Amino acid sequence: MAYHLRFFFEYGVDHTPLWPGTSGDPGLASAYGYPCEPERLPITPAVRTELSRLCDLYQSSLDWDDPMGPSPWTREQWTSFEQSSDTLLDTLRRDLGNGWTVEDLRT
Repeated sequence: MAYHLRFFFEYGVDHTPLWPGTSGDPGLASAYGYPCEPERLPITPAVRTELSRLCDLYQSSLDWDDPMGPSPWTREQWTSFEQSSDTLLDTLRRDLGNGWTVEDLRT
């Protein structure tokens, strides 16, 4: 069976950037559009921790008092975040191994 996850960060979701795709596995399915819980995945604790850390960090890229305004992050902070998320995605794909597709939907 092939498993499919989507990888993207979402404001208000501070624990995982992983969202179920169409894998056919009811354990990963999310009928209501909820993110996939990392604890259900065959990944290392270090990857779980990094998923949560980057999601939490992403929340600070939005000015919650003025969400339509500019991000409080500098260009350097965005670049650092993007590099960290690229590294995380590569590590996640290695951890999951064959039989898993992790689709990068970051913009």
